[in-house]
Amino acid sequence: MVSSDQRRRQLAREKYERQQQRREEARRRTRRLTAIISSAVAVVAVIGVVTYVTVGNDDDSGKKSEAAASSSPSADASPSASESAEPEPAVTIDKTAKYAMSVKTSQGDLKFTMDASKTPHTTNSFKYLADKGFFDGTKCHRLVTEGIFVLQCGDPNGDGTGGPGYTIPDENLTALGKAGADGTVTFPAGTVAMANTGQEHTGGSQYFLVYKDSKLPPTYTPFGTMDAASLKAVQAIGAAGVDGGATDGAPKKAVDVSKVTVEKQ
Repeated sequence: MVSSDQRRRQLAREKYERQQQRREEARRRTRRLTAIISSAVAVVAVIGVVTYVTVGNDDDSGKKSEAAASSSPSADASPSASESAEPEPAVTIDKTAKYAMSVKTSQGDLKFTMDASKTPHTTNSFKYLADKGFFDGTKCHRLVTEGIFVLQCGDPNGDGTGGPGYTIPDENLTALGKAGADGTVTFPAGTVAMANTGQEHTGGSQYFLVYKDSKLPPTYTPFGTMDAASLKAVQAIGAAGVDGGATDGAPKKAVDVSKVTVEKQ
């Protein structure tokens, strides 16, 4: 028997596939129109596209930008804010409090603190999902060891395509300072931030743990800070590298998540 959660995820996935099909059809129409216009005026246009940090439209491939030379914390299946399969849960947490999130994994317990006064929607969503057991039995599916240095978790599908079926707004984007000339800010080691699709307000359940200072555009909600022991554990996972010797993929040390809790401090 299919559970309500499984049905919800299936509906979200089907909706995402329909969205991608519509976008591809729109791209084909645009290409045809461009070809017609170009022929009429006998102009050859060369368009260089530099992918800065796109998240969610690159099959989780971790493309690099010339400026940032960094991979992207991808969340492929998160629908756009206007196309969520279901609404964001109502904010019921104490917006003035701090909350502790504990992630029990096969590589040790990972703990970090969230400040609800700065990220109320993000903190509330993680509390809501953790209380439902959403993260239990998942894994941290992606490790990046070049350009940026992150461990990505929170995907129920385990392949970068999963989410909760709703999106949450971006928050706290100015916390790490103003972007430099290259369009990036430094996410310090120990930071926990939301993955997204590269569009505004498309965070879902996927998040990434920064284990070494990493330069990224200030478009990822920084919502948590790991304690010293957790940072050390994630650094050990990073040092072990990616399975198969790549620089972006499943961690060689599998990080299986057995239980996630979020409690008010």
